[in-house]
Amino acid sequence: MQKVSFFKSIHVKIVLIYILLIIIAIQIIGLYFSQQLEESLKENFQESIKQRVDLMEFNIREEILKERDETMPALETTLNTILRESKTNDIIELRIIDNRNRIIATSNFNSNTIIGQRSKEDIVRKTMATETDLNTIALDPETQNRVWVLSTPILNVNVQNSEVLGAIYIQADIEQVYNQMNDINRIFAVGTLISLLITVILGILIARTITRPISDMRKQAQAMAKGNYSRKVRVYGSDEIGLLAISFNHLTNRLQEAQSTTEAERRKLASVLTNMTDGVIATDRKGKIILINDPALELLHVSRETTLNRKITSVLGVDDEFSFEDLINMRDPLNLNFSTQETPYILRANFSVIQKETGFVNGLITVLHDITEQEKIDMERREFVANVSHELRTPLTTMRSYLEALAEGAWKDENIAPHFLNVTQTETERMIRLVNDLLQLSKMDRDETDLNLEFVEFNKFFERIIERFEMSKSQNVNFKRLLPKESYFVEIDTDKLTQVIDNIISNALKYSPDGGEIRFGFTVHGEMLRVMISDDGMGIPKENVTKIFDRFYRVDRARARSMGGTGLGLAIAREMIEAHGGKIWAQSEEGVGTTIFFTLPYELDEAGDWD
Repeated sequence: MQKVSFFKSIHVKIVLIYILLIIIAIQIIGLYFSQQLEESLKENFQESIKQRVDLMEFNIREEILKERDETMPALETTLNTILRESKTNDIIELRIIDNRNRIIATSNFNSNTIIGQRSKEDIVRKTMATETDLNTIALDPETQNRVWVLSTPILNVNVQNSEVLGAIYIQADIEQVYNQMNDINRIFAVGTLISLLITVILGILIARTITRPISDMRKQAQAMAKGNYSRKVRVYGSDEIGLLAISFNHLTNRLQEAQSTTEAERRKLASVLTNMTDGVIATDRKGKIILINDPALELLHVSRETTLNRKITSVLGVDDEFSFEDLINMRDPLNLNFSTQETPYILRANFSVIQKETGFVNGLITVLHDITEQEKIDMERREFVANVSHELRTPLTTMRSYLEALAEGAWKDENIAPHFLNVTQTETERMIRLVNDLLQLSKMDRDETDLNLEFVEFNKFFERIIERFEMSKSQNVNFKRLLPKESYFVEIDTDKLTQVIDNIISNALKYSPDGGEIRFGFTVHGEMLRVMISDDGMGIPKENVTKIFDRFYRVDRARARSMGGTGLGLAIAREMIEAHGGKIWAQSEEGVGTTIFFTLPYELDEAGDWD
């Protein structure tokens, strides 16, 4: 997760906001305080000067209006004395100007030369003209300090209309007031800096109380994003942030429970998908594969890396025939034929659309089944039905033809009628054998075959069957025995195994040429007896050797039918041998002969006496 920069952190923002608010408050307070204090100091300074000026104005007026004699000092001397006595440190200079605008006294010894000269100050003229106090702040050209200039009229109030006797001109040092303000501002600035320092420290501490739980929640969110739900946010108080922390911990617990439930469901789904024999493919709304289980990979013979994010139509090999929209709208299963000339391979795909409640298509689920064996069974069933129909129709057609001939009068012919009846009887017996064989196979298919097992000495059992055929055979065929001298015992159903061997020997006799040889024998291979019956017959083509145990299979159908065969003997033999826990197969070379092998579990004659 991206780290928050220092200047973007909420901690810094809170401290900055706190400091800015304090600065703004201090500045507003300081500005107001400075202005008010400056005005107050200026007013106090000016009021102090005016009070003294009023006293001087009274004394000067009295001296000007006093009738003077020779014994009294001159007016100028008296006025200078008043000015010198009234001068203080904050007063730079005092001047008295008469009503003719002449300077008659000054407090500055260095300015005695100006006595008797006309005053050049406009403020003095305006004062005497308006009979009011006038003041202004000017800049001292020598010291460059600010001075407060005051001009006060001297009025004779003893007459009916006041008479202007002159004016008092004062220059006061107001710079000290501004110096005081500067000192106060400096003190205020230092106090502000100290306050800001304390504010920063307090702001950091206060911000930490807010940002610490938020930081903990951020770390918890990062841990949750990584799948760690064990960490909890520390609760620092019962305020809103504390309640938020409690809610966050509750949310963490709920998410942990939901994650556990989701993970359990995911494991269940993964287990189901893994252990399914059927293939499952899931796509997104664009038809790209987002999930495929191992059975699907095996069925399609592809790897996971080559299928993910690919179009499902491309993976299924139907992109030339169907689009993804076609698969979404497809209601019937789709057969995928991957068969080659050598090997049949057919898959069936069933499609299910993933939709939201609004009907929006989110994806597609495809389930794959291997129906190769099913199709093979269906084909074999259809072929079986066709063969049964053919095998039954042929004798029935023959019988109908002969019966119709008999019905038309052939029965009256003593030479023809017996032949027709014999043929009809032969075909009837062949149909009976066919039906019996079919019933027997049907019972085997339903596992309804009960074996009456008993221990017998296979040497003697096999010898008796061979002798029976040897004595009853009509062909000029030699029997050759290749039997071991040791006694071997097998647990078999003697009737059913006799049927198997009878069928094999009968086929060997049917297809053996005149003067041929049939060889009988068995050998031991592990815990099994391998029985062999070999002939010198016409043999079987190599490509058809594995098919002779299929139902209704005959190399030469016409010859087999003429010999009374049903095409089910070897199929029944295979079922019976497998029921005994053995296997049966054939080896053949066309024009040389055929050898039938089958195996049976055995016991040596070493375990004691047998009943």
